[in-house]
Amino acid sequence: MKKIPLRKCTGCGEMKPKRELIRVVKAPDVKNENGEVVAPGGVSLDLNGKKPGRGAYVCKNPECFAKARKARRFERSLSCMIPEEVYEAMSSELSEAQP
Repeated sequence: MKKIPLRKCTGCGEMKPKRELIRVVKAPDVKNENGEVVAPGGVSLDLNGKKPGRGAYVCKNPECFAKARKARRFERSLSCMIPEEVYEAMSSELSEAQP
């Protein structure tokens, strides 16, 4: 029997199979040859779960996304500030991904 990977939803806090959740990812920072940060990594939805970077998971339920956003749980788990327009873009992308 194959083990199903579980992840915790940042909105409701429930452990669910990874395939049922949407990954919010912070891309790695772009650095020059001296190791200085040239451009910070952006935050976006990773619907396929393949983008590189630090991830946090949220249910496909818009209420869970709103709850995690209000409590700033994405910012805490990704260790960065997330601008309001990024939240708006993620919210609209999440509503488009709904069946």
